[in-house]
Amino acid sequence: MGVPQVLVDALAAAGITSPFPIQAATLPDTLAGRDVLGRGRTGSGKTYAFALPVLARLAAKPAKRQPGRPRALILAPTRELASQIDATIAPLAQALGLRTLTVFGGVGARPQISGLRAGVDIVVACPGRLADHVSTGAAYLDAIEITVLDEADHMADLGFLPVVRRLMDLTPRQGQRLLFSATLDGGVDVLVRRFMSDPVVHSVDSSLSPVGTMTHHVLHVSASDRLPVLVDLTAAPGRTLVFTRTKRGAKTLAKRLVASGVPAVELHGNLAQNARNRNLAAFSDGTAKTLVATDIAARGIHVDDVALVIHADPPMEHKAYLHRSGRTARAGAAGTVVTLATDDQASEVRDLARKAGIRPTTTRLRAGDALLQKLAPGERTFVAPPPALAEPPSDRAPRARRSPKPPAGRTRQGNDSGRTSSSRSSSSRRSGSTGGGRTASAGQPGGLAAFSSRAGGRRGR
Repeated sequence: MGVPQVLVDALAAAGITSPFPIQAATLPDTLAGRDVLGRGRTGSGKTYAFALPVLARLAAKPAKRQPGRPRALILAPTRELASQIDATIAPLAQALGLRTLTVFGGVGARPQISGLRAGVDIVVACPGRLADHVSTGAAYLDAIEITVLDEADHMADLGFLPVVRRLMDLTPRQGQRLLFSATLDGGVDVLVRRFMSDPVVHSVDSSLSPVGTMTHHVLHVSASDRLPVLVDLTAAPGRTLVFTRTKRGAKTLAKRLVASGVPAVELHGNLAQNARNRNLAAFSDGTAKTLVATDIAARGIHVDDVALVIHADPPMEHKAYLHRSGRTARAGAAGTVVTLATDDQASEVRDLARKAGIRPTTTRLRAGDALLQKLAPGERTFVAPPPALAEPPSDRAPRARRSPKPPAGRTRQGNDSGRTSSSRSSSSRRSGSTGGGRTASAGQPGGLAAFSSRAGGRRGR
């Protein structure tokens, strides 16, 4: 298809020998230098579709690196997606003698500034931090030959269009522009009309196209059964990604899963970048088998062998459902998607499924139902939670809270005896790292408090 042999060899070494449909459709035009508008659902292989032409075209015209002036720019909406793009591109770039750099917030700016000054060929960036570097003179975009907008619809959803337009205005008009997205509507049209020249459009599949290897289930549960059902599903073998609507919900649920014996970590916008990286690494290497996340993980997070995605909270819109669900059944693999819904969410979930173009199997069940074993096969395994998260032993009497002495001359009303104190555990404690393992059947450990989230809250990132 015109991909340089050195890249073909590097791909083959990684086990990639034939293109996915989105790659086969776009590569002839992108390698020829045309502006391309590519649509493909999540997990369809869009990263290689733009990475290969960027690398091939830069390698075909070697140029001396200039301080602060990269030759190619790839914009992504989230830090995690930018990191994953760079992880895909960097080994291939190294084989060609090209240098990459990631630029995003949440981490120190000085290493990025040093990297820009040293000279790089490709910058993979989030719009906000790159705009900061441009405003301080650490980065210039006048030497950009190829610009890529990945997940353009998500950037529009997050309100990044104004800063994206400012950055694009600084790139040479004659440069090649590639835009890849799961949907090509709304704000994406604004970018296409303003910055792309006679683009070739390739819509390999709609975001509503069913994924044949993905099965969808809706489980109607009571509020008291929500956590036991989640514990049952996440204690099964394999990696599970659980989504909540709010940052607080993700933090709370991760803590409760850990206390129930399921090694879990959280991912949301309230975490510092080093904590995000640490938790993603734990999920990737298997230290934590469950990742509890907000929609920050709905796009760009690719971890191999995620067999099960659970919507602990139904998402607010159908696009979020599709992107969340797309973390499983990627690249032809099989996967299962489970949505938990209470009675008052039933109509909302039916409307969500209709707009998403899916026909889920709907079941009303209680904790311990045999269907849970079918949805997440295998022996349930639990580990002892860290001491701070463990339940107090049943044979130990709770410690009474000491009442402060009332001021002289005043009488304290009521009886405070019998109140117990509870300690707050640190949210930064890594889960699932201590304690020996124990196994259980599909039944759940008893005494678990139900998990509930604030469904009407603002969705966290």
